[in-house]
Amino acid sequence: MAEKGHVLDTERLYLREMSADDFDSLKAVLGDPVNMQHYPCVFDDERVRNWIDRNIQRYRTFGFGLWAVCLKETGEMIGDCGLTMQNIHGVIRPEIGYHIRRDMQRKGYAKEAAEAVRDMTFETLPFNEIYSYMKYTNEPSKKTAESWGCSFLERYEDAEDGYTDVYMLSREAWEQLKKN
Repeated sequence: MAEKGHVLDTERLYLREMSADDFDSLKAVLGDPVNMQHYPCVFDDERVRNWIDRNIQRYRTFGFGLWAVCLKETGEMIGDCGLTMQNIHGVIRPEIGYHIRRDMQRKGYAKEAAEAVRDMTFETLPFNEIYSYMKYTNEPSKKTAESWGCSFLERYEDAEDGYTDVYMLSREAWEQLKKN
């Protein structure tokens, strides 16, 4: 069970709703050109503020969005992870997305956060499939999607990214994962 104020808790992390106070921490993630090399753009101040505002609106509209990923030990925000409704190859689908600050990558934080979001989604929401999508060159994101249970579904041509790879996990496959 999540602690008070936390949306989700994991062994090392807690996820909570973002606020305007998260601007500097989120800018360190989304404003990093290396971190955002597979994204259409590096975020300037206005885009970071809009990102926070859009997620606050998602919490109100859907009850979910991208949440601040924070280290339990220190409370430091190191990125975001959550569920959003995305247009994936012309269909609005539930998608787990994640962005982790560069110096905190390769420590399993994205996987740990995504697994918590995955479990919450299948335990509390009516979706029978969860997706993750990324630019076809984003190998780290593909590996993360596979690490929390997704399998490659398709690649399609995308005007913004060239080609986009789509990964998917079904409720049935998740139930099998939980049994094992």
